[in-house]
Amino acid sequence: MTPASTSEQDTAAPALRRLYSVRFLFAVVWAGLLVAFGSDLSVGVKILLFLYPAFDVAAAVVDARSSRGARSTGGLYVNMAVSTAAAVGLAVAGASGTADVLRVWGAWAVVSGLVQLVVALLRRSLGGQWAMILSGGISVLAGASFLTNAAKPDPSLGVLAGYATLGGVFFLVSALRLSRAARTARTAAARQ
Repeated sequence: MTPASTSEQDTAAPALRRLYSVRFLFAVVWAGLLVAFGSDLSVGVKILLFLYPAFDVAAAVVDARSSRGARSTGGLYVNMAVSTAAAVGLAVAGASGTADVLRVWGAWAVVSGLVQLVVALLRRSLGGQWAMILSGGISVLAGASFLTNAAKPDPSLGVLAGYATLGGVFFLVSALRLSRAARTARTAAARQ
C-alpha cells in the first residue's frame, strides 16, 4: 500500500464502514416494510418508493463529505443527481401504476449501478470494494430485469424488496471487508 492510499484508508475507510452499515440496516428495514405493505400502490408503498432513492441521495452526500479530495467524489455527485431524479420520477410514477414504477426503478438501477461500479473501481485501493463492484454489476442486470417485468401483464413490486435486501447485504459485506482491510493495514504499519 502506498503512503497516499494508507492516508485515504485512515480517513475515508472508517466513515465508509459506518455508512455501509447504516445502508445495510436501512435496506433490510425498507424491504421488510415493503413486504409488509404489500405490492399495491398504497400511500405507504408510495412513500417507501420515494424514500429509497431519497436515502440514497443522503448517503451519497455523507459519502462525498467524508471522501473529499478522493477521485470517487465525481461519481458520487452523479449518483446524487440520478437518485434525486429517481425519487421525483417514482413520486410521479406512483400515480400511474406499478408498470411505470418498475420502469423508473429499472432505469435508476441501471444508471446508479453503472455509477456504483465506477466509484468502487476508483476505490479499490481502500479494500472491501469487490462487493460494491459486484453490486453495481448486479444492479445493472436487475434494472434491465425490472424494465422487462414492467412490460409483462400484472407486474409486481415485490421484486424490489429482494433487490434492496441483496444490495444491503453487499453493503454489509463491504463494511466487514473494510474493517478487515483496516486491521491488515494497521498490522503492516506496526511491522515497519
